[in-house]
Amino acid sequence: MAGTPRLIALAAALLGAACTPAMPHAPLTWADLSARPRPAPDATVAYGTDTMQKVDVWLPAGKGPHRTVLMVHGGCWQTEIADRRLMDWVAGDLRAAGYAVWNIDYRGVDRDGGGYPGTFADAAAAADALRDHAARFALDTSLVVAVGHSAGGHLALWLAARARLPGSSPLATATPLAIAHVVSLGGLPDLEDTAASPDNGCGTRVVARLVGTGRTDPYADTSVPRLLPLGIPQDLVNGREDRIIPLRMATGYVARARAAGDEVALHEVADTGHVELVTPGTPAWSETRRLIAAAFAGK
Repeated sequence: MAGTPRLIALAAALLGAACTPAMPHAPLTWADLSARPRPAPDATVAYGTDTMQKVDVWLPAGKGPHRTVLMVHGGCWQTEIADRRLMDWVAGDLRAAGYAVWNIDYRGVDRDGGGYPGTFADAAAAADALRDHAARFALDTSLVVAVGHSAGGHLALWLAARARLPGSSPLATATPLAIAHVVSLGGLPDLEDTAASPDNGCGTRVVARLVGTGRTDPYADTSVPRLLPLGIPQDLVNGREDRIIPLRMATGYVARARAAGDEVALHEVADTGHVELVTPGTPAWSETRRLIAAAFAGK
């Protein structure tokens, strides 16, 4: 995995001291997750020429059409910290449960072409490529559920908001892939809040690299609250003991989204840090699977 040593070091620093009296056990670390047997995708497709412009495709048994989850990894929007393989374990778990998974990658702010607009343009192109390859992989695009973790939670919500981008934005497109439901796992949807919160595990400097500088309003087409209402159901799953993404980042966004008229629910999971959110078998991931199933059941 790209940046695995740094990712483990970051996790150790941020999570190692996260065992509080309210949590009866030490939180999981990235090393705990990566020590598990790693499942493999069924195919990988390219949507560009850069090595990060790839999508891993996970296909369940049967001919389809398959219920499809669009998955977005986190890593503080930095390729050095994480890439799409961070989501292999939950992608494999969803495949076993009968879902197809479209697990996207993108250039982080630390890669040539990343930042603004490249990171966003990559995520958008990767999402739209799902539609282009739907027939090949028997993917049902009539109801796509997006699931994003950490920084990927921001991007998953942003992908659902693309139809509301200002027409003057270079990121605006006429026919973005329609996303019917978003599940954000320990996400950072409000970039302005993130930039003003040094207690978040990604820090504040990365936000400027992500949204760009020299623009009158760099958050107008990058921060999800600026694009509300999204007009689709949204679920936020957050660990109460998450020391990387403070819970108030979820509660603050939920309040703003509800005030804008969106259907948003916050699911707080006890005895849960940041890694548990993308670890099969944990209460947090079990809750996410329940939410995904409910989203498709409403079709």
